[in-house]
Amino acid sequence: LLDASMNVNMDSVTEIFLKLLFLLSVHHRHMAVVGNKYNCDDQLVSALPQSSFSSSSELSSSHSPGFARLNRREGAGGWSPLVSNKYQWLQIDLGERTEITAVATQGGYGSSDWVTSYLLMFSDSGRNWKQYRQEESIWAFPGNTNADSVVYYKLQHSIKARFLRFVPLDWNPNGRIGMRIEVYGCTYRSEVVGFDGKSCLIYTLNKKLINALKDVISLKFKTMQSDGILLHREGKNGDHITLELTKGKLSLLINLGDTKTHPSNAQINITLGSLLDDQHWHSVLIEHFNNQVNFTVDKHTHHFHAKGEFSYLDLDYELSFGGIPVPGKSGTLSHRNFHGCFENIYYNGVNIIDLSRRH
Repeated sequence: LLDASMNVNMDSVTEIFLKLLFLLSVHHRHMAVVGNKYNCDDQLVSALPQSSFSSSSELSSSHSPGFARLNRREGAGGWSPLVSNKYQWLQIDLGERTEITAVATQGGYGSSDWVTSYLLMFSDSGRNWKQYRQEESIWAFPGNTNADSVVYYKLQHSIKARFLRFVPLDWNPNGRIGMRIEVYGCTYRSEVVGFDGKSCLIYTLNKKLINALKDVISLKFKTMQSDGILLHREGKNGDHITLELTKGKLSLLINLGDTKTHPSNAQINITLGSLLDDQHWHSVLIEHFNNQVNFTVDKHTHHFHAKGEFSYLDLDYELSFGGIPVPGKSGTLSHRNFHGCFENIYYNGVNIIDLSRRH
């Protein structure tokens, strides 16, 4: 995603206007900034109340999850489940959606109880969980070799979530599962807009700001619906670009409209991803430079050349998110409007959701 702190010239912003149809649920949060340096390594667990900790089970009241704070000695000196097996977990509620950049673990204080490897799971709701992956594989984190040494792990890519769950995989064979933990990160800057399946957000571009050779669009989305239009832009001759969710997959459709003029490349349809209707956040990036197009969904990128034809698209100065303003206007697949949430929509560095709030 593009840097959320990118500045927009206010003189030119005033020339941009938004027509907004049924815009719902706009939220705004702030990220932690020290001077001009982005700082995201605050300790997140140490100040949490006892109610923020939960677990699959506990050996005794002295081994409850609330005692699982790094370097603390209260209770029995950490969390231990009733039975040590691979079905146990320790859960943290951070109170709001947070950017998590690192984790650290210890064993139970002064004991033979520590975890040697574990999985990390995350969720926005505390019900629908996703496993942390690294290099496209479920990542087993290296744990501890004794009770008191701290093992710190910097995440290769940050997690954005409210809930974290530590799932022990292996532990000291001469002891049991025992954990104390810390999580590092910062408040996540999140601007979210909700769509009810009958709405769309229309952005009218400033003609002076348009660079015909470059377009960059980025956003995140979350939905339970398998079909819906994410974005659409078209011209007077039937040319159009459409990003559509179809049966849980994302399709980028580029239609050049006039098949007589461009018969060999009248339509391009690239499909990426699967099961994208799983109520988790998924990221999308579309980059168009000259006739080179990069289409990225959740770190999977498809690069292609439009053989020069893409530069001939005669498009209007209007871009719609979440649906098509006039249903049936284009030859899209389903014509269904999007039902779900978008987060941090950017078009060539312009924060679309922020503009909708301010205009």
